[in-house]
Amino acid sequence: MQTITPFLWFDDEAEEAAKFYTSIFKNSKIGKITRYGKEGYEVHRGPAGTVMTVEFQIDGQKFVALNGGPQFKFTEAVSFSVDCKTQKEVDEFWEKLTEGGEGGACGWLKDKFGLSWQINPTILGEMLQDKDSKKAGRVMAAMLKMKKIDIETLKKAYEQR
Repeated sequence: MQTITPFLWFDDEAEEAAKFYTSIFKNSKIGKITRYGKEGYEVHRGPAGTVMTVEFQIDGQKFVALNGGPQFKFTEAVSFSVDCKTQKEVDEFWEKLTEGGEGGACGWLKDKFGLSWQINPTILGEMLQDKDSKKAGRVMAAMLKMKKIDIETLKKAYEQR
């Protein structure tokens, strides 16, 4: 049973964000939606009936999106890492999550809501942890030149003599 649930603070896009994320990942769904009553107006500054929280799951991981107002924004200090087995997965997640957002360096991106993600092929971690520091160093140097991670380029750097 999951005991820690990430809460994601949005201005007023919680439901839109939950729908966006659940459309991208398999084994995902929207759960309960809680709405502000007239008492919540002072906090949220929206009419009664406005969405307050949306429970949702991404690939079986539970999250809650909160419409809390404009006080807080996402930063790169927190990100979600997506483990990808193939280049096709890297490409698909990168394309979908950068739609309306922006790609960053080394597999990092910000989605259209400003939330940071890392799209990482599993093999990258394996190569970076290789006992041969020269191989790992070449992979690191190659990765540092990338935005979206390209597995074939990493393999070439790894196997270089």
